[in-house]
Parts: sequence; C-alpha cells; structure tokens
Amino acid sequence: MGLVGAGPWAEMVHAPMLAAGPYARLAGVWARRPEAAARLGAPVFEKIEELFDACEAVLFSVPPAVQAELGVQAAKAGKALLLEKPLAADLDGARRLADAIGEAGVVSQMCLTWRYSAAVRAFLARVSAVEPFGGHAANVSGAMLGGHFATPWRLERGAILDVGPHMIDMLDAALGPVAGVRAHGNPTGWVGLLLEHETGAVSEASLCLSAPGQTPPPHVDVYGRLGRESVDGSAIGPETFSTMIAEFATAVRGGGAHPLDAIHGLRLQEIIAAAEAQLG
Repeated sequence: MGLVGAGPWAEMVHAPMLAAGPYARLAGVWARRPEAAARLGAPVFEKIEELFDACEAVLFSVPPAVQAELGVQAAKAGKALLLEKPLAADLDGARRLADAIGEAGVVSQMCLTWRYSAAVRAFLARVSAVEPFGGHAANVSGAMLGGHFATPWRLERGAILDVGPHMIDMLDAALGPVAGVRAHGNPTGWVGLLLEHETGAVSEASLCLSAPGQTPPPHVDVYGRLGRESVDGSAIGPETFSTMIAEFATAVRGGGAHPLDAIHGLRLQEIIAAAEAQLG
C-alpha cells in the first residue's frame, strides 16, 4: 500500500498502522511536503505516479478536495483505494471519484472507523431487537479551537463535513437508510440535523467542533418499543484500525467490493450536501 499525505493523522495513525502489519506493507509515501513525508519512515516518492507504480493499493490522508482529485488518478491507474471521510469536499467531486472507481472496477473502502469496532458491530446487531423508532447521535468537541486538527478545510466547513459522516453513517446503519434531512444552526458552531429514515424512524444528530473545555465522548443512542441501545467513542480502540486494514486487504486480494465503499460515501455526501444547502 502507498500512503498519500503526511499530515497529523497520517503520522499518528495511518503510517504506524501500515508499518505494524501483518495484512499490508507500507510501500512508500507521497505528499506535497516531502519533508513531512520523510518523517513517516518509508520511501518518499517525488511524483505520485511513481508511488502508484510501487503499490497495489493507496491509502489517502489528505483534505477532501485533494482526495477527490488524486483518488481519480489512483483509480485510473488501477489501484484499490482506502478513502478517508468525507469522500470529497463537495457533491460533484464525490460523484467524479465514485464514477472513476466504478469505471475502473477497482476496490474501494471508506475509513468510517466506528464501523470497524467490535463493540459498534455488536451494538448494530442488537438494535433491531428493540424495534427502534428513533435515535440521537452527538459529536461535540473543541477540535476547531486549536491543535493538529484545526486545519483550513475544517475551519471553513465545520463539524458537518468532518464528524458528520461518522454520526450520519451510524444512524443510517442503526435505523435504516436516510431518506430526508433538515438542518439548522451554524456550520462552524452548532449544527442540528433531523434525519428521516426509510423505515419510518426519525433521528437527530448534534455536531459541534467549537465547544471549549471538557466534553463527553461522541455517542449514539437508539430507542425502540422494547428498549434502548447505546454506544460511545470509547469503543474505537487500536484494534479498530487493524480490522479496517485486514478487511481492506481481503477485499483487494479477493477482488470484491466492501460494504463501506465509495458508493456509500457518495450517499453520505448527498445527505451532507442537502444539509449544508439548508444552512446556507
């Protein structure tokens, strides 16, 4: 696998994850800042095409607009893609990337990390037993107030583009496909989403990355006629990333699609785009 990008997430998570094996090997890194790429302990390629030549699959750790652009190049080069969320910065970019992956016939998978957690999978397996009719997800932190992740695209677009895919995806998985969305609030402050599901269930998502002080872990609660089920961010441990790489490697070697592929990412992007349009 080749790694595209050398920012904080690549340095803290992606590069060590690939270096740890045993499911994949880090073949090299390409980044717009070669000096940052050199810190990741792998061969550094000056041209992204040279990285493509050295690997079977590509893991992206770049801003959404850059991923949409370079992901198309990787798909056309016949490489499998492990994509970060969100799929792109906008709906057009997401469509172009999903179309390029479909036309090339390559494997794609989304880094929707919650879904690779054993605790989250157990939660999703339990929710149908409570006959769910509604739910609530919240992801509130001060990530935009400073630190590694106060990056330009997050500061511009806010929580809905950054943590929104995780929370929407979880409610979508627990309560059925999202059929409609209504949004209110401030993209760089507090955003509230009201989601309507094809099953008839209704849910809310509360998103904010500009809350100072100590905040609770992100969490998802599902309510039904026979009870309640919950899961929170403490379920996302190091084994989650190992599972993600193992399943991606299996899909690449088997040539099959993964349930969390670019088409799923496009669905989430459509929901986000509809919500952002309402926020203005």
